[in-house]
Amino acid sequence: MSWLALDIGGANLKVADGRGYASACVFPLWKQLPQLAAELRGLIAEAPAADHLAVTMTGELADCFETRSEGVRRILEAVAEAAGGRHTRVYLVDGRLVSPAVARSHPLLAAASNWHALAAYAARFVQGRPAILLDIGSTTCDIVPLIGGRPAARGRDDSQRLIAGELVYTGIERSPVCAVVRELPYGSGECPVAQELFATTRDAYLILRGLPEDPNDHHTADGRPATRAAARARLARMICVDTDSFSEEDAWIAADAIAATQAEHIARAIDRVADAMQSPPELLVVSGHGDALAERVLSARSAVLPIVSLAELAGTLVARCGPAHALAILAREMSTPP
Repeated sequence: MSWLALDIGGANLKVADGRGYASACVFPLWKQLPQLAAELRGLIAEAPAADHLAVTMTGELADCFETRSEGVRRILEAVAEAAGGRHTRVYLVDGRLVSPAVARSHPLLAAASNWHALAAYAARFVQGRPAILLDIGSTTCDIVPLIGGRPAARGRDDSQRLIAGELVYTGIERSPVCAVVRELPYGSGECPVAQELFATTRDAYLILRGLPEDPNDHHTADGRPATRAAARARLARMICVDTDSFSEEDAWIAADAIAATQAEHIARAIDRVADAMQSPPELLVVSGHGDALAERVLSARSAVLPIVSLAELAGTLVARCGPAHALAILAREMSTPP
């Protein structure tokens, strides 16, 4: 019995088989919903052969849907079209793996369930000790307490998790700079930033070399390439100047300020989650593809914890596709008789 897991987000699609294969691609769901089935079909075809599919999602929040329930149903329709008759199961936020029909009848349990799959998998690496999972992605950051070998989140849906500090809506690529900082160092002082989508956090980490350049990738705020030169121009626009008066040093200082502010925000959320745990966390499990940000977050915290890195255990691409990798393993284990 072979499983392939699909993690369908609002901006990215990720697949993994739980045996080392993983793949991710940019897919702006809110713009390209009619192409979702075809894109999924292509990802399934490129992956190792599998006769079972497991599905988790966050894309139901995309604003091409009137409601999250509609989003879940439309996403499952696209999965059914792409599945080619394969046996399909959907992961719910309570840890169950159910048929698409059951998921459609309980759409809000299927919504935003990928963090739970990753946390359920990550818990096996802490050997029952109290711990926290830190998963930093392109758009969001999950901070999940692990108690007794299982997820122990206070919140279940996104809004509850935001309130609890267990979901921080900031990421290493897609967060608008103006949502992270109110001003940037420039010259001898601080300049307020434009409240406009001129640049994102990806530009900061391109400048800081925390993310690689990709001249062929135009998924940026202005549609220009994901290069350091273009990132400098985008950051310059945040304070309403051009690159002729915004040097590489200016860009580095601005990018460092953005990254530092973001790291402090996440570190405060980790402290808040830790303070709410009955027993202090003894380990931190780190996943996602925000290593450059994760390092800053850990430096910003006063409490130092031993780290378990999914990237070191399974590779950087698997870590980026962590929820899909986790779900493929969970699905295989849940479908195998003890």
